Amino acid sequence: MFLTISTRGTAAHPATDLGFLLHKHPDKAQTFSTSYGTAHVLYPEADAERCTAALLLEVDTVALVRRRKGKGRGGAPDAALAQYVNDRPYAASSLLAVALSAVFSSALRGVCNARPERAAAPLPLRIEVPALPARGGTALVRRLFEPLGWAVTAEPVALDTEFPQWGDSRYVRLVLESEALTLAEALRHLYVLLPVLDDAKHYWVAPDEVDKLLRAGEGWLPTHPEQKLITSRYLSRRWSLTRQAMERLELVRLAEADDSEVESIDNAVEEETEAEEKPAPLAVLRREAILAALRASGAARVLDLGCGQGQLVQELLRDVRFTEVVGVDVSVRALAIASRRLKLDRMGERQASRVQLLQGSLAYTDKRLKGYDAAVLSEVIEHLDLPRLPALEYAVFGHARPRTVLVTTPNVEYNVRWETLPAGHVRHGDHRFEWTREEFRGWARTVAERHGYEVAFTPVGPDDPEVGPPTQMAVFHRHDDTRKEAKAA
Repeated sequence: MFLTISTRGTAAHPATDLGFLLHKHPDKAQTFSTSYGTAHVLYPEADAERCTAALLLEVDTVALVRRRKGKGRGGAPDAALAQYVNDRPYAASSLLAVALSAVFSSALRGVCNARPERAAAPLPLRIEVPALPARGGTALVRRLFEPLGWAVTAEPVALDTEFPQWGDSRYVRLVLESEALTLAEALRHLYVLLPVLDDAKHYWVAPDEVDKLLRAGEGWLPTHPEQKLITSRYLSRRWSLTRQAMERLELVRLAEADDSEVESIDNAVEEETEAEEKPAPLAVLRREAILAALRASGAARVLDLGCGQGQLVQELLRDVRFTEVVGVDVSVRALAIASRRLKLDRMGERQASRVQLLQGSLAYTDKRLKGYDAAVLSEVIEHLDLPRLPALEYAVFGHARPRTVLVTTPNVEYNVRWETLPAGHVRHGDHRFEWTREEFRGWARTVAERHGYEVAFTPVGPDDPEVGPPTQMAVFHRHDDTRKEAKAA
């Protein structure tokens, strides 16, 4: 992956000043480590009349595959091959943009204590990128760079020179020339537009990418005619981040038009209001839904299976209608934390008689768990390997057989709404699977039919009209108790 930056000079302002502006000496070849390989900076030519700095990025393809490897199901059928056979080591992309930012960070900010007047002044610049992916072709390349003051030469690269009938590839040889831009402006244009033309990023686009875009786009992006396309592609088409960026860019444009500060325009809501309107965490909503379902079932003696650090046990003990609460977990460490949370060593005798913490595996039958009114499996089943799920199913529904069983699990369809969750990843590193609503309901109905239960489903958290709720809950009632209730009615 290769890029060159050239400038011309005079006796008063030699071209070798480029070394000061880039903070890299023309007489030295320097090497820098990056997350995905090694960046080299060297000067093929350096004299008073002309100076060229080259950035060569050697991509560590093994590191690239390992770092991109996500967990969870899904993916394209050819993903296993595509992660090894691709253009990432050769064609300019977000990898090169990140290397530019890391190697020329001071130049990107326009900082040069040795030549401050040169850093602030336009330079005669020529930038060459031999292989640039351009989804949109040469026309898009011109639409992106020409409004910024560049003279653009974009030559399509043939798929194969031996077979011209195959046509052009999606790659171009790019040459940019300008006499009206500073070096910092040029580097910021490249930092944003290289991944935009490639239309892909080698890393997950998190919310902080909006700030990066606005910093690099300061002074040119708010008025660019292709602002929407640039913003959407740079943020990997994440609509929520794109909307956020577009709103902030509009504020910048309005502030510039009004010759005022952004803060003076965006002052309709005080900061305290946001804190007051912050939604309840999903874990809290989940516990509230479980408690409501348990109260509706009339349960008094409750099992929390996979109790973890005891948050639900603690909530159950606050309600006197739950006369006995048993927390079960396979992790001794989790039980120790739960014990400290509940302050068992300082709990009064009457309260202590209501609670037990037991170490045990839900993959095996346990006679200690028989005879209870209700059992809760909150965010538990997804931590089991799928082949072990039938063992848990029998241990709970076939052997312990509580009157009511509550099961909550993530809804994988909702994952697209999580801003910080990488695409294709599950919500927790220990999740062995995450189910769609249809998959979860199919499993729950099969379990209910096999073991003599009826089942209903309840959303937990905001119920998105497209992808459903973040958590899905199944409420199982044993058939014999359902019949008794009907007879009594």
